[in-house]
Amino acid sequence: MTADLSRAHSTKIPHKVLLIDDDASLRRVTEYSLQSAGFQVISAADGKQGLAAFRQDHPEVVITDIQMPGMSGYEVLQQIIAERPETLVIVVTAYSSVAKAVDAMKQGAHDYLAKPFSRDELVLVVNKAFKLLGLQSENRQLRDQLEHHADFNHMVGISDVMQDIFDVVRRVAPTDASVLITGESGTGKELIARAIHQGSSRRNAPFVAINCAAIPATLLESELFGHVRGAFTGAVRDRAGKFEQADGGTLFLDEVGEMPLELQPKLLRVLQEMEVEPLGGKVRAVNVRIIAATNQDVEAALQEGRFREDLYYRLAVIPVELPPLRERVEDIPLLVKHFLKRFSNGSPVDISDAALETMSAYPWHGNVRELQNAVERMIVLHNGEKLDVHHLPAKVRSTPSSSRSQVVELPPEGYSLEALEKEVVVQALERNGWNQTRAAAFLQVPRHTLIYRMEKYDIKKP
Repeated sequence: MTADLSRAHSTKIPHKVLLIDDDASLRRVTEYSLQSAGFQVISAADGKQGLAAFRQDHPEVVITDIQMPGMSGYEVLQQIIAERPETLVIVVTAYSSVAKAVDAMKQGAHDYLAKPFSRDELVLVVNKAFKLLGLQSENRQLRDQLEHHADFNHMVGISDVMQDIFDVVRRVAPTDASVLITGESGTGKELIARAIHQGSSRRNAPFVAINCAAIPATLLESELFGHVRGAFTGAVRDRAGKFEQADGGTLFLDEVGEMPLELQPKLLRVLQEMEVEPLGGKVRAVNVRIIAATNQDVEAALQEGRFREDLYYRLAVIPVELPPLRERVEDIPLLVKHFLKRFSNGSPVDISDAALETMSAYPWHGNVRELQNAVERMIVLHNGEKLDVHHLPAKVRSTPSSSRSQVVELPPEGYSLEALEKEVVVQALERNGWNQTRAAAFLQVPRHTLIYRMEKYDIKKP
């Protein structure tokens, strides 16, 4: 019984062929030949019946005689091509009328059969048609995959954590789900946002970015939602906001954690209703996908009331957390070589293993952006020789060797354990931008343990 079920599950659905012929005898013979070859056959005695069957059963291949009373094969062909041009139509004609078949092919027929034809000829022509349809389907799938492929040209990473992030981006890009990208400054949040946009169906529409921290609170509402002439002093003309500019595409709200609290309800309403109301104007509908980013500790902002919880959950349908560069050290050599190639204008530049090791030991508090700037500086200043440790910026060269076994070097006179513990907690928080979740992971302790130590030693973010 198991074997029978297995065979049943592995059986392919037969290809569907519509056969239209007014000659009942030839129709029965042709139908039998096709069924014996494994095809599912729908038969029709004239053009009118054939078109009705075509619209009902949606066959991929149609075989039609040219000479039929009433509606001719030419008319059937023209109607099928007009309604579903991907259908392959094979016309049948008398041997003495091959010229008619050629005319039919000029009008869109795929192939022809000249009477009398053998079973082998029939099956060969039909098999070729379905093989072509299979190739066309594969090509469409490949084109669709390429069109919806997220652009990682500027995103580099072999670490497990980055591969996981790339996988999330590939899966979320074709959807319209809102994405919240968190991570320290310089980790590549906008690059991820652009990759999501590029992998979506909105890729040919605008990608509009706005830095919520770079615009004064008094102007941010106008920047986002727009204004009409005379709405306020200085509004000398109508101006579309970022939402309207991004209509049909993607709006990237960078540093959304810095958005003033009084503006957050208005943003939430736009996200819920997909309508914007320009200052002094009327409500307008928009169709925008939202991707937001922040380097803030979102959990802390929620607890402190600096960020609305309902807005957070509206933005963070898909959360993506980018790790700091120091937590994916294995990516540093790859990034260095990527930037060397980018800034060398096609001229190959080599770098020593010692230099790469030193760069891998440096904490890169500015993350990928700081690394990129360092590599660009090295390219500008070097004189053509192989890059080595002495070419590195001074602060990178002064990094203690990663081979040193001691994590902490205690003074000879001794040191307070409580003071040491407090210092470790402070350094972990500073390294992770005062993000408690990442700092706890860095120290390999639960988050509530870290919070207890912060309360114990009265540690607060400056």
